Amino acid sequence: MEEKLHRFVEELIGRHPKLQVCRWDIVGAYEILRESYENHGTLLVAGNGGSAADAEHIVGELMKEFKMKRKVFSDQAWSLRAVNPEMGERLAQNLQGALPAISLAGHPSLTTAYMNDADSDLIFAQQVWGYGRPGDVFLGISTSGNSANVVYAAVAAKAKGLKVIGLTGQRENKLQPYCDICIHAPETETYRIQELHLPIYHILCLMLEEHFFGR
Repeated sequence: MEEKLHRFVEELIGRHPKLQVCRWDIVGAYEILRESYENHGTLLVAGNGGSAADAEHIVGELMKEFKMKRKVFSDQAWSLRAVNPEMGERLAQNLQGALPAISLAGHPSLTTAYMNDADSDLIFAQQVWGYGRPGDVFLGISTSGNSANVVYAAVAAKAKGLKVIGLTGQRENKLQPYCDICIHAPETETYRIQELHLPIYHILCLMLEEHFFGR
């Protein structure tokens, strides 16, 4: 991993010393995401309650500028102008580089229909089954690590050839056996786990942005 990205991890641990135990899992999660994005993959994110809000938050950081400017590349700008010079120029000046990410918690018509018609525990699994492609990544967020809909989605993800990252609390849980990397925030109370989840996913978004748009 690039030296600058190692410094980001060091700074994170300096601000949140408890996360020292997560250092190598955070690095491993970054490597999985970097490799996926380098191969045109998509990140699928799911969670319940506060973790659903975290899923939306992560998508917001990846799909637009987070800390640095993300101007579209010159060949992309040319393609936009070739379709329509005036509108293409406006698009070229204002569109931002994006890392494809979808929050599975953000589709109320689909989720309520599926929960009503089929099996509510499988709603995230249904979306993984529909969206997921080999080489994509599923990020399951669960403070307990035992949320049934997240665990089923992880099983579906593995079956479809996705890599799986878990973001959980300290305890052993049902999600981790299906994870390529499981980041255990070192707390046991829900709100304290969530307080550590935010800096963990922020640093992952920061590292990815630096890698893909920092040159």
